[in-house]
Amino acid sequence: MANPTQLLRELIALPSVNPAFLPAGHAHAGEHLVAAFLTATAARLGLAVELQEVFPNRPNLLARLLPSGRVQQRVVLAPHMDTVGVTSDAQFKPVVKNGKIHGRGACDTKGCVAAMLTAVALVAEKKKRPQHTEIVFAGLIDEENGQCGSHALADSGFTADLAIVGEPTRLKVVTAHKGDLWLRFETRGRAAHGAEPHRGKNAVHEMARVVDVLETEYAAQLRKRKHALLGSGTINVGAMRGGVQANIVPDRCEMIADRRTLPGETEAGVRREIGALLRRHGLRATLADSRDNPCFALETNPKLPLVQRLMAVAGQRAPEGVNYFCDASVLAAGGTPSVVFGPGDIAQAHTADEWISVRELERGTRMLAEFLLSLP
Repeated sequence: MANPTQLLRELIALPSVNPAFLPAGHAHAGEHLVAAFLTATAARLGLAVELQEVFPNRPNLLARLLPSGRVQQRVVLAPHMDTVGVTSDAQFKPVVKNGKIHGRGACDTKGCVAAMLTAVALVAEKKKRPQHTEIVFAGLIDEENGQCGSHALADSGFTADLAIVGEPTRLKVVTAHKGDLWLRFETRGRAAHGAEPHRGKNAVHEMARVVDVLETEYAAQLRKRKHALLGSGTINVGAMRGGVQANIVPDRCEMIADRRTLPGETEAGVRREIGALLRRHGLRATLADSRDNPCFALETNPKLPLVQRLMAVAGQRAPEGVNYFCDASVLAAGGTPSVVFGPGDIAQAHTADEWISVRELERGTRMLAEFLLSLP
């Protein structure tokens, strides 16, 4: 089995850009090259391999290391195989310099893929390994867009006693992350000639008032609610489109906003509170969710024995939280207690010069192997 550094270099060289970031049929689109490579690698390790097709030619990969005795618990290591897009094909050419590996996916999350699969390999090579714990490596698709890979896995009935979802956490065990709602607002007006605007009703002006209320009063309202690990929820107006040209009063305007949620908040509850706020200001706007899959917040009990064991290996006394959303909450909603853990820093994710520290990659591999070898 290659060391994690070599494995990561091979993974970076295999494009697996989420199709949402590319034109239809683009050669770099999809996770199939990585899935095929990992299938062959896992088979050489003696793992039981299963492909779960989510979309045509875009499967999740499940590779199982079965215990020598009766299975009493299951632990799953779950990084995602897709990446965001690139500005140059040079980003698919791994470069190692100054103790760092550069390339698309190095940090988010092919570094986690390399660390997690290498850790499983280290366990598989041991004569004395867990007797009653099934270890599953789950390479997931589509995390960067709709999380369809983790939804498919959860919907299939797959559960585990713990999922360690691979994301760059700087090797900190994360038990909570924010949820994410993309909300679509629409205002309606009445078209008229620009020379006589009083005969119409300006939908863009109405939406501008909606935006002002959200970015001021609603944002201040959210800042008053605090979560111990996550702080406050947020609202961000990301885009607005309305009107045709300068001499026509616009009769329609659309706006999309990003609402980061805290554990316990629901889409229905968010929509109700925003609707009530707009009504108090006499504003009329229709409101809908613009995503197919819900993006829940995560909050896993840090006192669960397996979580405590992982935190002990990480030398960590208290859990941490992160602002971003990932597959962990999807698996948790499907019945698997989940945490987020992996080498790398989220600050490097999606950047043009993405990189990960070789030292941290190797340390993360050792930590994961130590945790897995400690299991019964």
